Amino acid sequence: MTNALSRLLETRDWLLADGATGTNLFNMGLSSGEPPELWNADHPDRIAKLYSGAVESGSDLFLTNSFGGNASRLKLHNAQSRVRELNRLAAEIGREVADKAGRPVVVAGSVGPTGDIFAPMGTLTHELAVEMFHEQAEGLKEGGADVLWVETISAPEEFKAAAEAARLAGMDWCGTMSFDTAGRTMMGVTSADLAALVEKLPNPPLAFGANCGVGAADLMRTILGFVAAGTERPIIAKGNAGIPKYHDGHIHYDGTPELMGDYACLARDAGATIIGGCCGTMPEHLKAMRAALETRPRGPRPTLEEISAKLGAFSSASDGTGDDAGAGRERRSRRRG
Repeated sequence: MTNALSRLLETRDWLLADGATGTNLFNMGLSSGEPPELWNADHPDRIAKLYSGAVESGSDLFLTNSFGGNASRLKLHNAQSRVRELNRLAAEIGREVADKAGRPVVVAGSVGPTGDIFAPMGTLTHELAVEMFHEQAEGLKEGGADVLWVETISAPEEFKAAAEAARLAGMDWCGTMSFDTAGRTMMGVTSADLAALVEKLPNPPLAFGANCGVGAADLMRTILGFVAAGTERPIIAKGNAGIPKYHDGHIHYDGTPELMGDYACLARDAGATIIGGCCGTMPEHLKAMRAALETRPRGPRPTLEEISAKLGAFSSASDGTGDDAGAGRERRSRRRG
């Protein structure tokens, strides 16, 4: 099976992904606690503006506004009966924007976590998770998404369920986890664990990697972990624009366009192929990243010292895979924004 992403991967040695969804939509008037997926029906012009901002800034692919578009998340807003509709609209708006770009642009159907915990600790079963992800995938497929983009996952069980849903929908997919707890996901998965898990799946993703997490430095350390595992699969790096700071009642990310340009090139030199931003990443950051990737020559694989010198200190002593992997582990969970 070929699609727009696999065709680009055959001809390019790096691709620029998009930036934040939530941060940009909050700037357009989204209220805290309001499900952004409803805007696919209520404010399609704003969603088109979100997508266009990424394309105009040089992104080769963008994620649809469907991160929380599964039945479990939408049930919190009495919209669980609208899963297929809202996902279809998210992709339809994206398809229209991408087709007007004048160059190949990939519409990646965003699939975020259910928010539920798997049995026996919680009530979520593999079958139920597959059913929810499959329903979402069919809506995205119907709307014209090129691939599915499973993101911000913490549990290996949820990653496996999303993979099976992609198979049932007959769609290629990409998958990222969020390593936000001393180099591990909230459920304890390390970079080495994910690299191994991907290869054991019956239908492995086109590309895999990390998104969100803490800051760009921590994400870079995770990328080096994927490379050290020996994967030959394209790696995704989608880091936050710096560290979140609370100021005047709002969350701000302190990463400058210059810092994100440095991060993009470090990610490329470390071995990532698909490079983008997550929380706090705005069009001005994407433009700086594109310019840096196009104008700066490739360099050697960066060391941890070089990464921390350019992007700031790591938030933990370990990447979760060493002898001190359990030291100072702190649980934190963050929605992609």
